[in-house]
Amino acid sequence: SWSVIQHSEITVSQSMGVQNVKATQTQLSLLYKWLNSFPFLFLSGAGYHSESKAKEYKHVCKRACQRAVDRLKAGAFAVEAVAAALVELEDSPFTNAGMGSNLNLSGEIECDASIMDGKSLHYGAVGAISGIKNPVLVANRLLNEAQKGKLSAGRIPPCFLVGQGAHDWAVTHGIPPCPSEKMATKFSLSAYKRNKRKMELAEKMDTGHNQTKKRRQSSENENGSGCLDTVGAIVVDQEGNVAAAVSSGGLAMKHPGRVGQAAHYGCGCWAENACNMNPYSTAVSTSGCGEHLIRTMLARECSAAMQSEDAHQALLEAMQHKFISSPFLASEDRVLGGVIVLRCCRCVEAQPSQDIQGALVEFLWSHTTESMCVGYMSAQDSKAKTHISRLPPGAVPGQSLAIEGGVCRLMSIVE
Repeated sequence: SWSVIQHSEITVSQSMGVQNVKATQTQLSLLYKWLNSFPFLFLSGAGYHSESKAKEYKHVCKRACQRAVDRLKAGAFAVEAVAAALVELEDSPFTNAGMGSNLNLSGEIECDASIMDGKSLHYGAVGAISGIKNPVLVANRLLNEAQKGKLSAGRIPPCFLVGQGAHDWAVTHGIPPCPSEKMATKFSLSAYKRNKRKMELAEKMDTGHNQTKKRRQSSENENGSGCLDTVGAIVVDQEGNVAAAVSSGGLAMKHPGRVGQAAHYGCGCWAENACNMNPYSTAVSTSGCGEHLIRTMLARECSAAMQSEDAHQALLEAMQHKFISSPFLASEDRVLGGVIVLRCCRCVEAQPSQDIQGALVEFLWSHTTESMCVGYMSAQDSKAKTHISRLPPGAVPGQSLAIEGGVCRLMSIVE
């Protein structure tokens, strides 16, 4: 069974526009387990997860984990499994991705998604796409088509499509359309009506000298952590390949055509197998305020940081210096985001009768939002483990961070 060895909560403070980083570290939460099979999946969504809906959030995570692990057990590669996990998350009305996504100013659903394969380093993404139930499938198809090479007349295949062009490409490549009105839920529609009334009231109150202040307050409300539950997943398969994916409906009441971090290269997800330059395979998926994550390219920054010897310290420093205290976000009062990170190192251990192929896998999560729901599962597990990580009491979302994680050893027989 998983055993909690230690526990850690890190608090980072900001004041008066000057980033004063102050970390109070107690102990690190490490989960350790020896496993007899190799595939491993980790997924999350950052934002605000109410206690009353905790059961639903965890159930969604468990289903997504199970679906991906089933694919891995059937011999699928990491990139196929991570897409399967995202489809399950997009189909849930409890996530801000696919079905039930936030509505934009015009009352429409526009989704973003991306996926990256650590083996080929190919990436596929869609932005502001409407009328497609599972945007991650379009992103995955773009990735697959790019791997086939050039198009006729030597044309370079696209890796990132947006809007109507993305929708049309998806349909011509066999992905069925879904009317936007069918993707909205009672909850997302009621939230849209409520937010629209608030915006109309705020606009009536806006007058010359206090307009800037009102806009800032409106922006803070719009970017509240309850709207940031982007979903993501990271996977390592039986071959040791890693993959990452992310999907989001974006901010509530966003301007039509806005594309968040979930579609941007190096911002929403990152996956990279180990090579001569990098001793560790890494996979990262981010969640939070898209504009903050885009301006800091947090997924790629965290992946690069994971090449350091101490993964926990590296992630802590990346979240502190590359995100909360980033000079690119110096004007922001609150910096909202979360990451899940997986890194692994392959090894072969000689035994008297056979060789044992293994990998040391470290998985970490960190967030500045009020909470983050995470789930994880290996092929050896009968069911997924889930956890809702929350900021410590008294911590200020956007100015504080929590960091937790675990280590496991994955083993398999070398044929």
